[in-house]
Amino acid sequence: MTSHDLRSQLASLTTEAFRPELADIDRLPTLDIARLMNGEDAGVPAAVAARLPRIAAAIDAVAERMARGGRLIYAGAGTAGRLGILDASECPPTFNTDPAQVVGLIAGGPGAVVSSVEGAEDSAELARADLDALKLTPDDTVVGVSASGRTPYAVGAVEHARAQGALTVGLACNEHSPLAAAAEHGIEVVVGPELITGSTRLKAGTAQKLVLNMLSTITMIRLGKTYGNLMVDVRASNAKLRARSRRIVALATGAGDEEIERALTESGGEVKNAILTLLADVDGPTAARLLEDSGGHLRAALARASG
Repeated sequence: MTSHDLRSQLASLTTEAFRPELADIDRLPTLDIARLMNGEDAGVPAAVAARLPRIAAAIDAVAERMARGGRLIYAGAGTAGRLGILDASECPPTFNTDPAQVVGLIAGGPGAVVSSVEGAEDSAELARADLDALKLTPDDTVVGVSASGRTPYAVGAVEHARAQGALTVGLACNEHSPLAAAAEHGIEVVVGPELITGSTRLKAGTAQKLVLNMLSTITMIRLGKTYGNLMVDVRASNAKLRARSRRIVALATGAGDEEIERALTESGGEVKNAILTLLADVDGPTAARLLEDSGGHLRAALARASG
């Protein structure tokens, strides 16, 4: 593609549109610019809301495959790639997932998280190689993320994953995008032109973050990683999370501090197991067995214990 062709393509994208009414923004007082930016951001949740049915359908499909042992894999370049890596990296401490269960790929590799890797986003071949290194299965899901919806790395990742039989999701911020068209589940959250022309780390980035939050969090709810709205699969890897673990057990059971400490000790620090020992009045090994038989779903394990 020539430079002229690329410029023409960018000019047709909503996310790249120039806004003449903001041409003098640099002359405004800082507070006025902040108000403008805040007003722009306020419209992002509504743009996401308009795509909730598509988002929900994608989540159900992802959860079905992850319940069979599949992985959730994000693939993107630049800001989109970094957001995928951020979402993936937060799943182990939040939901006690294996680091290999939710994976973020960024064009150019790990170094591209902090530094630009020139030309990496333009390579569909690089996306194919990155996915081949993960040895995709039909139970895996690949989510291509791109504000423009045309980034070759993201589109190439989705096309290759679909050819391998994996589930595919395309998340973009422009309508009629190649990325959404290539995926089984196309999600186009149209946030409109940016405050700063071409800076899709702004509204588009915020929209992508909101959708990725939904994809991972609601999938984990479907997989039994929560009990109600309590994060019962939290991994207590630091002092704050250890305190949070005890608070979650208290909220779920109403037990006192001594009971909670005994339950957590007996369950090896596993919050979900500790809650089950207290609510079902069973010992640690029994709680572990009930949870295993219930696929890790605490409500189902409680039903088994009472039945």
